[in-house]
Amino acid sequence: MSENVLIVVSRDMALKAMVERLLGHVLSLVFFDNIRCALDHIYNVSPGLIVIDLTEFDPKALEILNSLKGDPMFSRLPVLVILADKRESPEWGSLLVEDYIRRSDLEKEIYTRIKLCILRSERIVEVNPLTRLPGNISINRQIQKRIDRAQVFGLAYADLDNFKPFNDHYGFSRGDDVIRVTGRLILSMVKNKQPQDSFVGHIGGDDFIYITNPDTIEEASTEIVTAFDRIVPTFYDEEDREKGHVKGVDRQGNIVVFPIITISIGITSSQLREYSHYGEITEVASEMKGYAKTFSGSCFKIDKRSRFAEA
Repeated sequence: MSENVLIVVSRDMALKAMVERLLGHVLSLVFFDNIRCALDHIYNVSPGLIVIDLTEFDPKALEILNSLKGDPMFSRLPVLVILADKRESPEWGSLLVEDYIRRSDLEKEIYTRIKLCILRSERIVEVNPLTRLPGNISINRQIQKRIDRAQVFGLAYADLDNFKPFNDHYGFSRGDDVIRVTGRLILSMVKNKQPQDSFVGHIGGDDFIYITNPDTIEEASTEIVTAFDRIVPTFYDEEDREKGHVKGVDRQGNIVVFPIITISIGITSSQLREYSHYGEITEVASEMKGYAKTFSGSCFKIDKRSRFAEA
């Protein structure tokens, strides 16, 4: 998440100018006239906070806002709404925001309210510090919630091949860059295919989980593999990229050639059989990921007992 990026949604030019004057020197501000126009930027940048002007009632804006906050990927994204001075306090059960501020209080309170919103959000949600994606606790909760609801979903378990030799060869900083880009890539592809009710999590290291509808997961995985193979080689020095490998030392002290990093993905679905615990379905996805790793190059493999066609 880009903590210093603040998205402001309002048609009021005077309000925008006030926010710019009060916050422009400490935050990176991006302005939009409506929440729909802001969605692409929110998905791509993952801002630190959204300020949305609701001084004029807009049921469509509320619907889009609640849908965004209902997405597990953005449940921790703090939202501050600006309300008209004479309006009654909102029904908080139907408005998924962290705080509100009256129009007349902007001058004296907006900066303090923004800081409190961000701090509050950071205290209650667990994320991976490197990718800012939800971590293991959130992953397990998301899977178990779907199981408890008897919801049909596809589950993919992805990790990188030959990542450790790359990390050893180029150093942790460049290795972290590869992990961050992989997380963004998976998030972008999954959300592009299924904006609502999909989920992407970072287990740790170079392991990721993503959840979509069963009829979406194969196409999303195809795009992930294609984009990964196009982007990741650019992290290698030109000479190593042209050779297609780096050299490293194995545990026995032998010089070994390690190919360019690839991604292996194992996929299963709750359509296959009944599950009662998240560990059961993640174990199957992990087994399929292990099977995918026996093939050269980036690929995904889908549980043979599913109705999917194998990749």
